[in-house]
Amino acid sequence: MERNDFDVVIVGAGLSGIGAAVHLQTHCPDKRFVILEGRERMGGTWDLFRYPGIRSDSDMYTLGYSFKPWMGKKAIADGPSILRYIEETAAEHGVDRRIRYGHRVERASFSSRDARWTVEAKHGDETVRFTCKFLYTCAGYYDYDEGFTPEFAGRERFQGRIVHPQFWDESLDYQGKRVIVIGSGATAVTLVPSLAEKAAHVTMLQRSPTYIVSAPERDPVAAYLRDKIDPDAAYAITRWKNVLVSMALYTYCRKFPESAKKMIVGQVKKRLGDTVDVDTHFTPRYDPWDQRVCLVPDGDLFKAVKQGRADIVTDHIETFTEKGILLRSGRELEADIIVTATGLKLKFLGGVQIEVDGQPVDTSKTLIYKGMMCSDVPNMAFAIGYTNASWTLKADLASEYVCRLLNFMDERGYDLCCPRRNDPSLREEPLLDFTSGYVQRALDIMPKQGSFSPWKLYQNYVLDLVTFRRSRLDDRYMEFRKVESKRASVEAPAVERAQAAD
Repeated sequence: MERNDFDVVIVGAGLSGIGAAVHLQTHCPDKRFVILEGRERMGGTWDLFRYPGIRSDSDMYTLGYSFKPWMGKKAIADGPSILRYIEETAAEHGVDRRIRYGHRVERASFSSRDARWTVEAKHGDETVRFTCKFLYTCAGYYDYDEGFTPEFAGRERFQGRIVHPQFWDESLDYQGKRVIVIGSGATAVTLVPSLAEKAAHVTMLQRSPTYIVSAPERDPVAAYLRDKIDPDAAYAITRWKNVLVSMALYTYCRKFPESAKKMIVGQVKKRLGDTVDVDTHFTPRYDPWDQRVCLVPDGDLFKAVKQGRADIVTDHIETFTEKGILLRSGRELEADIIVTATGLKLKFLGGVQIEVDGQPVDTSKTLIYKGMMCSDVPNMAFAIGYTNASWTLKADLASEYVCRLLNFMDERGYDLCCPRRNDPSLREEPLLDFTSGYVQRALDIMPKQGSFSPWKLYQNYVLDLVTFRRSRLDDRYMEFRKVESKRASVEAPAVERAQAAD
């Protein structure tokens, strides 16, 4: 019979969760941990999303783990390759044996008296309970159960197929069909050139344009270094090169938005020439990085448009019709298939309900500490990535910090750690400063950030690198405490721990 008491429970077996498990196993080898995964496979986003052309929206040298070099030839990798990378990582380090699939965590309750979490997971029709000292949620902030689709008038009239990318039907035959993709974000710009390879024609229907930047599918520096020096060194150099370049570009865009706008739109005009009205279809009304900039490898979207296999329409939807979509301008777009690439929904902590000492915690009322813990919630952390850089850069740092924190507590005999909002001058600010619809729709359910460090998110990898690896763990905001109860009922004998580790 499996024992369900652990030192750490990790929620989620996606990119973040597998990385967290490897960090924990490496830096806290004596800790007993388990990974609870609600689905039947690991991979998270990279297993769930199966739409044509799915790929990374940042380079794999920064989206990859710090401890496992990305050896693929493509810097912008396809979804199946990323999934294999995650699976290989889990198998190489043996953390795949720590996963319990089909365990969807619904509730977690912390007892300050015992300094333990009780975690409830739904497994089929059964509720399974786990106990742990520390809870680490690696479920991201997307709602995997439901995507976002606006209420389109006349939707029921359309005689063709309507599909959302989050729940793509892999049996859908779009060869020779007319396809409309509604949206202009990362999913849409990925789908359009991929669908255009087989479809009769693809139209990207957008309400407003997005900044789109082309990048080489293969990193020439990585390719050169791979043949010249040790692969680990080549990976590290390429990783840092890409980190610094992306930081420089982001800083430039924020400090000189008009100049950056001209640069981005200019490269689109250079690729498309006179074939498209770039001012209408590729020039947003907002500044660069007010919303996330979309990346297209080797300009594949521009190629599809220039070759006439795809086109861009910027307009508002009046109503769906039997044959397609009637626009506000009066034009009707006919289609056999409509893809609603209209965005995602956010769900903090994977929707897990949190309680502390019997009292429900409204996480939207909490402040984020170092971008990974909630004020007044003990012994819990979460992994979320950057908005202006690769997700894994931040997730790796968060996992390293959790390991530092656990080792620090062990060294000093602490049972409980908890960030406290104890400075009256601290002001609340929105967690994310993006104007994107999916962010704005979710601000009321997300925690807040503070007006200064360590409560503020600076979206700066170099600054976080120093903070997470070198800053004091026992700063003025982090409360540490020893608990009198020895919790004998949940402490595993040494023999059982050794057996469990094997």
